[in-house]
Amino acid sequence: MTGFSATLRRELTLTLRQAGDSAVIVMFFVLVAILFPFGLGPDPNLLARIAPGIIWVAALLAAMLSLDWLFAADFEDGSLEQLALSPSPLSVTVAAKLAAHWLTTGLPLMIAAPLIGILYNLPTNVFPVLLLGMALGTPVLSLIGGIGAALTLGARRGGVLLSLLVLPLLVPVLIFGTAAADAALGGFSAKSPLLLLGGILLGSLAIAPIATAAAIRQALE
Repeated sequence: MTGFSATLRRELTLTLRQAGDSAVIVMFFVLVAILFPFGLGPDPNLLARIAPGIIWVAALLAAMLSLDWLFAADFEDGSLEQLALSPSPLSVTVAAKLAAHWLTTGLPLMIAAPLIGILYNLPTNVFPVLLLGMALGTPVLSLIGGIGAALTLGARRGGVLLSLLVLPLLVPVLIFGTAAADAALGGFSAKSPLLLLGGILLGSLAIAPIATAAAIRQALE
């Protein structure tokens, strides 16, 4: 836990020094969501119906922006090799970096989601389900994205390869996150898709740090 907390503090401190990066991700999230009404028209009923899907697609694309540099900077300056040689298990260090990534990327996107809901005329009773779904789903974006970021370390055009690797794996999160909000919008229970999102999150928490650490060791050899 000492290694985890130390790495988490380090990552959060570095991110706060470059707070503009997180702001850019949130701005991208909002801008992507704003573009859809220009193509689909101003019908408030249509916008409310498609709002959950738009929010999740925009969040997924915004999260992808930050994954490319999740480990790249530490890999280039040799810090990642030092972290791998530290007494703390690499999987614990990786878990701290992924937690910091969610706190600086996924959490701001979750906070900004109600703003998009208001712009899309989404009923207020849907907001709790939407936020709960994002609380369960956005950490998965960081966890699965971390595996892809580690696998593409040092690769040419790693950003494109990262997207090809990660996006198909995140489709279930997109489906169940949208389904939960759609169920609430239609007056139905959102329990089943939320439980599935929770199961995906638990599985990712168990697998992602270990898989990411293994991929990093492979990249360092």
